[in-house]
Amino acid sequence: MTTLEELLRTRVARFVDRQPDWDAFADARVEGYRRAQHRYIGAGASGKTDARAIPAEQFTLSVMFVPPGQGNAAHTHEVEEVFFILDGKVKVFFEDGAGGREETVLGRWDCVSAPAGVIHGFENVGLEPAYLQVMLGRARPDLMSYADAGLQAQRDAHLDRARA
Repeated sequence: MTTLEELLRTRVARFVDRQPDWDAFADARVEGYRRAQHRYIGAGASGKTDARAIPAEQFTLSVMFVPPGQGNAAHTHEVEEVFFILDGKVKVFFEDGAGGREETVLGRWDCVSAPAGVIHGFENVGLEPAYLQVMLGRARPDLMSYADAGLQAQRDAHLDRARA
């Protein structure tokens, strides 16, 4: 049986111990999509593990640092994804795959939930860096699927390099 001391030691993740991963995603190398992932619980949709992260049981959680003008590419997941804006001004969008798109701007402490299978993404439209808490509704979610065929083709090669 795990002691309370051991439980607490393995279940606390401090910001000072997080390492920003500027290469967490295949699209993070593309101008307009640059961002750094700080993993807190589980690997998340990047597929990369981090020994400093709390092991995931039911969901993943990370904090994304997003410079002005940057964001992520339109993508989907097989589970719900939540973006909670900690700081900044972030435009979020949903797409239907047939040319339809809806978007809105969120600010500090606003939140959006992207249902499984819905194309979505975000962009920092503010003048300052944005911080987003990102949660995925499963401990080991499948990798994200990009709406852009070129980024989708790069995804597996990106992960192969990261694992090497």
